[in-house]
Amino acid sequence: MIIVFGSIHMDHNLRVKKFPKAGETTLSSSYTLLPGGKGANQAFAAARLGSKTAIVGKVGDDGMGMRVLTHLKRNEVMTSGVATSEDLPTGMASVIRDAKGESQIIISSGANTQINAEQAPVDIFNDEKTLLVQMEVPVEQTKQVIKNAKAKGSTIILNLAPVAEISKDILEDVDYLIVNSIEAEQLGKSLGLDIKKDAKKLAAIFAKQGDLTCIITQGPKEVIAVQPNGVGWVVPSIDLGDQVIDTTGAGDCFCGTFAAGLDQKKLFSDSLRMATVASGLSCLSEGTQEAYPYLADIEKKLENFPKVQKIGV
Repeated sequence: MIIVFGSIHMDHNLRVKKFPKAGETTLSSSYTLLPGGKGANQAFAAARLGSKTAIVGKVGDDGMGMRVLTHLKRNEVMTSGVATSEDLPTGMASVIRDAKGESQIIISSGANTQINAEQAPVDIFNDEKTLLVQMEVPVEQTKQVIKNAKAKGSTIILNLAPVAEISKDILEDVDYLIVNSIEAEQLGKSLGLDIKKDAKKLAAIFAKQGDLTCIITQGPKEVIAVQPNGVGWVVPSIDLGDQVIDTTGAGDCFCGTFAAGLDQKKLFSDSLRMATVASGLSCLSEGTQEAYPYLADIEKKLENFPKVQKIGV
């Protein structure tokens, strides 16, 4: 079972031809409201692939919160761990996308700021559970839930997005660290490392320092994964060419799919390959959760997708 401790938002999506400059007004060709938030997105992706998944989070006592939770429930995500704030609204993200499919995002966290680690009681964790966390909710609560889950032998996956300061002792409780190339550089700076190193070397350093497996996603480029012993894997990204419609949430799709692969006892390399394909396919439709592929779509693409290349770092 996968327990996701994280953010729940309503995404306000705006489509523009180009991003506005400071002081400039730009007209949008479309406007939609869609469920989002890194926690909710990752839980949705895992559940869509058939893994028993629960989300722990907080929403406001408002229509947006009800709509997001109803959407998650309809897609088999358990929401009993979601609390309701008495004074803050459901979190909101303004997502602006240009004609190239790139995005700029502004987040107002709202009720997410009140999430508490106690919403995930220690007793729910054991060595058959996987805890998946991100950094869109208060860091101290995320740190505490990591420690609680680790004490019970759960597998811990940390998606350090957005990057926040995190101590070495917390990294040592993590089994899998997932970052994109920008987040890897930011983490490297915070740890005083030479960020001019390539992704393979950075992943190897993070893996060794935290005694964990580090995965660095690089958008249209390859995915790098390195274990503490220096053994690594390279997975090429899907070549989407000019088919990209929306890259928003692709990283969340990767994390949720990867967690589902581990939860379903797939080999690490197979989970990595499956997550890489899923995140690529998610860029072919607008939005986040509803753009995430089903297992059948992923398996069909995997039939002709390159095998994982094992490397030494």
